[in-house]
Amino acid sequence: MSWWKSIFPKRASDEQVNSELRFHMDELTEEYIAAGMSPEEAHRRATLDFGGHENFKEQVSDVYRIRLLDATLANLKSAFRFIRKSPTFSLTVILTLALAIGANSAVFSAIDAILLKPLPFPQADQLARVDQYDPKNPRPFNLVAPARLEDWNRLNSTFQALTGYYTEDVSESTGPLPEKVTRAWVSPRFFQVWGVLPAPGREFTPEEEALNGPNAVLISDRFWRRRFNVDPHVIGKNLRLDGQVYPIVGVMPPSFLFPNREADLWCPIPAGISYGEPRENNWFTVIGRLKPGVMVGQARANLATVQAQLGQQFPKSDARLRVSIQPLKESTVGDSRRSLWLLFGSVSLLLLIACTNIVALLLSRAAQRRHEISVRFSLGASRGALVAQLLTETFLLALIGSVLGLSVAAGASGLFRALAAQLPRVEEIHLDARIVLYSLSCSVVVTFICGLFPAIRGTRSSLAGSLAQTSRSQVSGRNPVQWLLVGVQVALAVTLLAGAGLLLRSFQELGRVSRGFDSSHILTFQLSMNYGETGNLKKLRQFTDRILETLRATPGVESAAISVGVPGVPFRYQTEVKLLEGRSETEPKIVAENRFVSASYFQTMRIPLLAGEFCRETGGPASVVVNRAFADVYFNGASVIGHHVQPVGLGYSGAAEIRGISGDARESGLDHPPVPTAYWCAPLAEPGTYFLVRTRNTPMTMAETIRRQLHNVEPMRSGYDFAPLEQHYSDALAENLLHTVLLSFFAATALSLACIGLYGTLSYNVNLRQREVGLRLALGSLRGQIVKRFLWQGLTVCLAGCLAGLALAVASTRLLAGLLYGVSPSDFPTLVAVVLLVLIVAAAASLLPSLRASRVEPMQVLREE
Repeated sequence: MSWWKSIFPKRASDEQVNSELRFHMDELTEEYIAAGMSPEEAHRRATLDFGGHENFKEQVSDVYRIRLLDATLANLKSAFRFIRKSPTFSLTVILTLALAIGANSAVFSAIDAILLKPLPFPQADQLARVDQYDPKNPRPFNLVAPARLEDWNRLNSTFQALTGYYTEDVSESTGPLPEKVTRAWVSPRFFQVWGVLPAPGREFTPEEEALNGPNAVLISDRFWRRRFNVDPHVIGKNLRLDGQVYPIVGVMPPSFLFPNREADLWCPIPAGISYGEPRENNWFTVIGRLKPGVMVGQARANLATVQAQLGQQFPKSDARLRVSIQPLKESTVGDSRRSLWLLFGSVSLLLLIACTNIVALLLSRAAQRRHEISVRFSLGASRGALVAQLLTETFLLALIGSVLGLSVAAGASGLFRALAAQLPRVEEIHLDARIVLYSLSCSVVVTFICGLFPAIRGTRSSLAGSLAQTSRSQVSGRNPVQWLLVGVQVALAVTLLAGAGLLLRSFQELGRVSRGFDSSHILTFQLSMNYGETGNLKKLRQFTDRILETLRATPGVESAAISVGVPGVPFRYQTEVKLLEGRSETEPKIVAENRFVSASYFQTMRIPLLAGEFCRETGGPASVVVNRAFADVYFNGASVIGHHVQPVGLGYSGAAEIRGISGDARESGLDHPPVPTAYWCAPLAEPGTYFLVRTRNTPMTMAETIRRQLHNVEPMRSGYDFAPLEQHYSDALAENLLHTVLLSFFAATALSLACIGLYGTLSYNVNLRQREVGLRLALGSLRGQIVKRFLWQGLTVCLAGCLAGLALAVASTRLLAGLLYGVSPSDFPTLVAVVLLVLIVAAAASLLPSLRASRVEPMQVLREE
């Protein structure tokens, strides 16, 4: 079993070199002594002639390197000749590997960009997201009060600095028409935390960060290029944002990827500034930079101690609060880690199927080349040299496939951005040197996975046995290895098909879900606003009424409403609701999804009224409408109308009377059952509010008309994000759609490869068994029996592969449980349908070689023998 040592030319060891050198020096020294030199002079002359020990070793190494180079070049020439002489076989292998390695590299590029690479900031591992939360009243929006942020900065000992920000969409009206841009208000220490400075320009000055200080704005590189065409004199120019002038003081570099990727402007906000109660008005997202060497656990413990001290100092607002700290990368990636690794596992199965397919093809090819290999043996070639040649051929095919696969990966990167724009860091997915290296590494791995076993098996026959097998009409063996490989391909294909089938069934079930409202003919959009407008509620009410009246008066519009959050899209705003009439301690706390809507929301969305009345358009006491789930869960059939409730932790929402009960709508997402929901009648638009317009025609045909109408009444504002309501549902399910599309593609490709492998193996088997078939036909066998025999051989292997694949599918599809709706991971009809599909396709792949076998002419085959 030492044949592998001869794959490369053997290099002499140091002991062998030293022994060889001593022998030649002794011979030369004796010649010099015989010529009349003294022994010392003869030894010195011999040493000079050889140039020293190191020079001799280098000469030997040069000989080794030349032999290795010559052998490699010879193998490469042979590999090119092999590809040229077998174009169909080579093209099949190359295209199979291009597809498999390309898909694998594409998914790896997403994993590399999203999960493996650090965030694009200096010492990004020091960045952490810091949130506050109430253990007794968990809220998804764990934002921080500016005053508390300043206390954390002052009292902690583990962070270099903490900074906060919040974003809003504003109207930039410097140009001929108002344009919506996203602005981030940032607190002091912004540049210290992120570690990035403007280029060109400067950071904010202390005066600009002070209360009532001069205005200043930083712009993104993207905005600089789009709005100012990379004007080098942009510093000092002005932007008009919501009617106020802001001079541009700097341009952030293109590498600065702010957490809110839509942000194009940054403005300073004074430290500790607040609207309303300073410790209860929470609106900062807080990012901190840890001190060198400090771990997240240490920072968490330190800030918990700080918050406990603040709880003693401010018991009313801080005593119940706790602090959560998470590395910023983990916070950014979120739940995408699991789904991406799931995709990578699926595409790795596809690559394994492709490798198995190619192993079967190479085994068949090696069997056809037995005579050629036997001749090489007879001419003195070593087994190691032949294995090296066969591996070189496989490597060249894999290398070409990898290079072509890079183009597949480049196209797939665009697919990721198109299908899953909601994925974090999706804009960072692109081909770079790391992906090229990964693809080339795949080609090396594939070479050994695919090429080593066929190379060893194809060169193991004895010379006599190989030369004897020169006739293809000989009765062949059963080729168990090839059939085992076909079974493996089928099993893995069944596994992928089961996952794809379950995801497709899940989408089918989602399509049957009743939303509880009519989402057709609804156009959604937003208007540029800022939080400063929320300070004057009377003016804000007038603005909201004016916009809604304008929309309702527009021809082609049936009704209009507002909603903080898109109907049917998860808003994740569940809070505790306090019943002012009191509630028994034994009864569960009331926790509800909160929606802030105008009175016309129910008419526009066509949500039915079950009891009481909807909100009124006129002023009066605050009111709220609850859904049937709210009444059933917390009042158990008792009357709910007339009770007074107040959300806990929402400072801008006071007590309100329950005026009616509406039908259940799936406000938490189409894949979630209706949850207890409270619709707070709040006819006040704020930043982030969606305007909902029910149109008589196709929604997007009204977009331009509505935009012009809005410009007439609010010329300084910009309308944006015009989209049909149905599109929001597609966006909300984008990640699930990505899984379904890619897994279905992988599964279809895997099934195709498995069938190609079955077809190729059965065709090869038919060719080798032509003499056997001829004898059977000559002895009276019917051609139908021949077809049945070969067809059953292919189906038997596929059936065994299906059984193994079902076991793998049952074990692996549980990983999809969190992505499924209305379907069990072991759904029996889906698994049965997958097996039937595989068997039907396998039967079709087996039929053609079986029919060809039955058409063998007995006399012609026997004459060849």
